[in-house]
Amino acid sequence: VQLQAFGGGLVQAGGSLRLSCAASGRTFGTYGMGWFRQAPGKEREFVAAFSVRGGSTYYADSVKGRFTISRDNAENTVLLQMNGLKPEDTAVYYCAARISGSVYYARSYDTWGQGTLVTVSS
Repeated sequence: VQLQAFGGGLVQAGGSLRLSCAASGRTFGTYGMGWFRQAPGKEREFVAAFSVRGGSTYYADSVKGRFTISRDNAENTVLLQMNGLKPEDTAVYYCAARISGSVYYARSYDTWGQGTLVTVSS
């Protein structure tokens, strides 16, 4: 599978953005898809993800109640709806795919998109 993320931009605090991740490949539905982010000078961190085959969703505590991950297997797309954005959400956001392993660890993910920058102004 190959991934490409879209939808980043500049938004004021309290605003919303929706990120999209387009995936190629006929086995998209069998992957556990996730979103990570990396702020300047910080390590890449988990944001949200599906279990493999998409039965369950998982969120970082910092985004629970504000972000929603969804997927459209027919369109091979994973979305991240981000509401109530805060300046600390500023980062490059990456979508990623895994076949197995922990949903929370970046090392579990085999394929990564190129990243899209989200900037939240105060």
